[in-house]
Formats: sequence, structure tokens, C-alpha cells
Amino acid sequence: MRIVFAGTPPFAATALNALADAGHGIALVLTQPDRPAGRGMKLTPSAVKQAAQARGLPVAQPFSLKTPEAQAELRAAAADVMVVAAYGLILPQAVLDLPRLGCLNIHASLLPRWRGAAPIQRAILAGDTETGITIMRMDAGLDTGAMLLKTPVPILDTDTAASLHDTLAAAGARAIVSALANYSTLEPRAQDESLATYAAKLSKDEAKLDWNLPAETLARAVRAYNPAPGAWTLLDGAPLKIWSAQACPGAGAAGELLHADADRLVVACGNGALALRELQPAGGKRMTVAAFLAGHPLLPGVRFGL
Repeated sequence: MRIVFAGTPPFAATALNALADAGHGIALVLTQPDRPAGRGMKLTPSAVKQAAQARGLPVAQPFSLKTPEAQAELRAAAADVMVVAAYGLILPQAVLDLPRLGCLNIHASLLPRWRGAAPIQRAILAGDTETGITIMRMDAGLDTGAMLLKTPVPILDTDTAASLHDTLAAAGARAIVSALANYSTLEPRAQDESLATYAAKLSKDEAKLDWNLPAETLARAVRAYNPAPGAWTLLDGAPLKIWSAQACPGAGAAGELLHADADRLVVACGNGALALRELQPAGGKRMTVAAFLAGHPLLPGVRFGL
């Protein structure tokens, strides 16, 4: 098929590469404008732009798809279908109507559960044991279109948002290739609105651990916020990121350090305790508990969150 592809992060780049490898003609690649990144805040192309340029594909980076100029470029591409994956711009109805077969979205959840910006992290936070990929036909709503194909993916107890992202990116790439190969046989299914949930965008404030919550809840938060925005707490008034932690037995005042050794810091929660295993002090690097304690000796009774 002749495709216009719209996406920005690595999740989308995986799908773009799969579509090109499958032999589809990529008429145009849309991605977000280059953004400042890194310590030097140098303008950096998106993962999708880098993938497209490596293949010699034409790239456009409009700030909006509502302008006549952007829509004229899409019209000139004469695509059979537009494939969208984590693009980041709203597609107006005029754009949705352009491709002969419409616009298909690769969404990282089993819709209608977890519509919105952060489906991977919200699924982990909620304690879901399964998520997946939904290929849907886009409409003007937020992830509300008819579903063409669903691919379940288990959520492992060890999954972080980073590892689950990579698993879903690969699943999404396979799913969109399959959906296009079998497009004529797929039957669109409407979503059940009564089952819809919303995956709100993440914030740094919500990633601050509340030690009054159960240990299992906090362990999921550490996994869900890895790599961004990163679960964190306060220690002696300074922020401390927590990259790895597991729920364990223990009891004490919420936030109280119960035990410290070279492998873990055990901190009391509202129910149970959390064993911290990898930390990052403000201005420092990620490190093991042993490395952290070498520069920050701690005694039982110290309170986290203060």
C-alpha cells in the first residue's frame, strides 16, 4: 500500500521500520518538529525522523495539520492509508478524510481501556496483568474509533514502563503489518463506552511516593515511572529518585527506614514495606544501595518523605 506515516518517538519508529521492511511504499513521513534535548539542549530530530532519513524517506514536520499548506502536502501524497503512532498532533476531520482507506492508529492498550497519553504507565499503576495493542480506525474523538485488530500482551511482575514499551512497540509493529496485509477481511468493531478508562498524562508531582500507601502500590509506581518521570521521595529535604524496588514484609511508621544493608533499604509503608535497591540522589548518578550508603550513611529510624 501507499502510506503516509505519522509518529514521533521510538515506539513509532519501530512500526515505520516494519512497514518499510514489509514492502509498503512510504509516500511521506510526518513527525514533530525537532526539539531541544540533552544537557546542551541541542535541537534533536525525533526517532521517527532519524529512521525515515536513514531510509531516504521524505519527511515533513508541520506545527499543525490544520493549515492549508500541511493539508495540501498530504493530499499530494495520494496515500491509500495513513498510519499514526504516538504522533502528538491532532488530526482534523479534513485530514482524517484524505486517505482512501482512512487513518489507522497503533494504540498501546486493549481499547477501550486506557485511552489517552500514558496507557503503558497507567496499566502498570493499576495492577493490570494484561495490556496489548489495538489497531483502530481513527475518528475525531480521543482513541474512540472502531477497532480492527487487538493483540494481548501480558504485563510481567518485573516489567517497567521501559521494558513494556519495548515489548508493545514490537507487538505494534507486527500488528500494523498484519492489519494492512489482511485489511479487506477485518471487521471494524465499535468500542464499548461503558468500559472506557482514561490514561492521563504523567506529571512529576504524582511520581512522588506517598509512604502511607501499601507497599505493592508503591512498587508498581516505581516500575510505572521508570524511566520517566522517575519515582521519587525526599530524604533530609532533598529529592531522591528510586529506580528499583520491591514490596516486602515489614511494619513501622510510614516512611521509616526499618533496615539498611548493602543490598537494600527497607522502608515502612501504609501496609508492608518497600525494599529500595537502586537510587539516584539529586545531581548524582543512578547507583546501588551499597554505593549510596558509602556516601550517605543511614541508621534505622530515618524518615523518608521529609
